[in-house]
Amino acid sequence: MSSLSLPRRLVLAILLLAAAGAKAADEKKKPPAKGPPTEKVVIGSERFKLEVAADRAARTKGLMGRQRIDDHGGMLFVFRTARKRSFWMKDCVIDMDLIMLDARGRIIRLHTMKREPPRGTDESVFAYERRLKDYSSNRPMQFAIELEAGSIDRLKLETGRTIRLDLRRLRKMAK
Repeated sequence: MSSLSLPRRLVLAILLLAAAGAKAADEKKKPPAKGPPTEKVVIGSERFKLEVAADRAARTKGLMGRQRIDDHGGMLFVFRTARKRSFWMKDCVIDMDLIMLDARGRIIRLHTMKREPPRGTDESVFAYERRLKDYSSNRPMQFAIELEAGSIDRLKLETGRTIRLDLRRLRKMAK
């Protein structure tokens, strides 16, 4: 038999229930786990939810290592300023389409990027990076979008068309 009397056990039980309720309430107040920021963008006649890469680390990583790109997903790269840039397929294991945009959101270059053979066990990092194909903007660009391969053709994209973006807000995100 317990050494606690019935009233004390009752008080203890009430306190334990109150503590459990407070803990549950605190857990409900916690914001959900935060992933990368996203941007909803209409491209052609389709809606996309794109991950935003607005800092150096996110832009450098890009979609490296991804086994697939979600339907109507992809990545929006945001740079602080417009200038000539290039992309590559370092450590990318799937083909992708690349849309390069100027500071006003106008398409200036389209690329279909093919996955590259992975770095060989006897290949230096320098040799691996040197053999990767370069996908250049050839003109100043400030934004780029990577989508699943085949999207450029499916959406009938052409240079000169504009993709509407919240340019001011996106520029403020860029680091």
